[in-house]
Amino acid sequence: MNVSLLEVQMLSDLSAADERASAAIVAGLRAYFRSGSTAELAWRRRQLSQLRNMLSENEARFIQALQQDLHKAPQEAYLTEISFLYSDIDHTLKHLKKWARPRKVSSPLLTQPAKSYIQPEPLGVVLIIGAWNYPLQLLLSPLVPAIAAGNCAVVKPSELSPAVSHLVAELLPQYLDNDAFACVEGGVAETTGLLEQRWDHIMYTGGGRVAKIIMSAASKHLTPITLELGGKSPCIVADDADIDVAARRIAWGKFTNAGQTCIAPDYVLCTKHTADRLVPAIQQAVRDMFGENPRQSTDYGRIVNTQHTLRLADLLGAGEVIFGGDVDVDERYMAPTLMRCVNLQSPVMQEEIFGPLLPVIELDDFGKVETFVNEREKPLALYVFTRSDAIAERILSRCSSGNACVNDCMMFMLAQDLPFGGVGASGMGCYHGEHGFRTFSHYKAVMKRKNILDVDLRYAPYTERKFKWLKMLQR
Repeated sequence: MNVSLLEVQMLSDLSAADERASAAIVAGLRAYFRSGSTAELAWRRRQLSQLRNMLSENEARFIQALQQDLHKAPQEAYLTEISFLYSDIDHTLKHLKKWARPRKVSSPLLTQPAKSYIQPEPLGVVLIIGAWNYPLQLLLSPLVPAIAAGNCAVVKPSELSPAVSHLVAELLPQYLDNDAFACVEGGVAETTGLLEQRWDHIMYTGGGRVAKIIMSAASKHLTPITLELGGKSPCIVADDADIDVAARRIAWGKFTNAGQTCIAPDYVLCTKHTADRLVPAIQQAVRDMFGENPRQSTDYGRIVNTQHTLRLADLLGAGEVIFGGDVDVDERYMAPTLMRCVNLQSPVMQEEIFGPLLPVIELDDFGKVETFVNEREKPLALYVFTRSDAIAERILSRCSSGNACVNDCMMFMLAQDLPFGGVGASGMGCYHGEHGFRTFSHYKAVMKRKNILDVDLRYAPYTERKFKWLKMLQR
């Protein structure tokens, strides 16, 4: 593509304008943070309650926006996005006082009399970059602990889910403190402008390629980051698994949101004996959920855009399609699809699929599952279906993953006391519940001493007597 000097100058001017706009936003938020207003628990509670009100009073509009962006059914939109956020906020409001209070710890003998404690304090001004696949949940769920911890924040919704992005940008200023929070819409230019600023924490949900760009930008200011990425989450089905239950739960975990879920089962790993029973059971589970023609089902989603639809269509040649495989690029539709006899060197087994395509990999020996998983990057989620606690514990202890679930898919996300986060290539850091509060807080060590009993053992001149006493006190 040929780009004129005028076009280059225009792009440069736009970039500079985005950076200036971002700088002004951050400066305003930082000034408000320094006023101390966000440190008050009453202020934090008020913002969290207002965030909940924003959702509850506009529930129908959010469901409509999710339908417009991703063809999400109302029940699915409520379960995986809105209800999830209600639980997040309610749990945080219930426990905030306990999370925010100082925690007393012991003080060494040489410091007595003294009082030592750990004091959570807000980091400052944070940036939250959301993702398009769950555009409401993945944007606002990190905002909940950021508010709870007493931070100011900028939220950047994904431009690939424009209906949700526009609605959040419209409503957020109507409900939250405008001096403390801002929503910035846009694409690469706007995100680049934001990343040029100095933040006290950056939270990003998305893919590894962009994560590296964010890490590079954060390194200029030594900004701590949390990355929620993805990867190829394996679903291991042992020979003793309850096939009907496994099939139904795998089908739900894989084909919810048309497979566009970072913790969806990316592939199934089992023996041929199990595959021969599991594959038809998954097919039946898909029919039970979406009917004979999922294209006509109001409960089945669509791919986010044409580009991703074409990418998924290109993956179909990597193996034998035994169910589904229908693609309509104009409609952004791909049927729930099962594949066997997959080429392990093809893109379908080298990249995260992120769509309604499920390869079933057959091993001649179930004992090789750990080796198969461990030869690949550490996944965000690991699923094991088995009736045997011994088999489950063996796999969980030998295979590293960000999260894991036995005899189900994705349901660990509902447990507010469990951290959610990746490891290795699937991410770093975590959030949800108190773990999110910790992510967006600094735990400051504090010691308060008295002016009495100023023991001179630490002061020069050092003598043999002081040395002996010091050694005695250390025993």
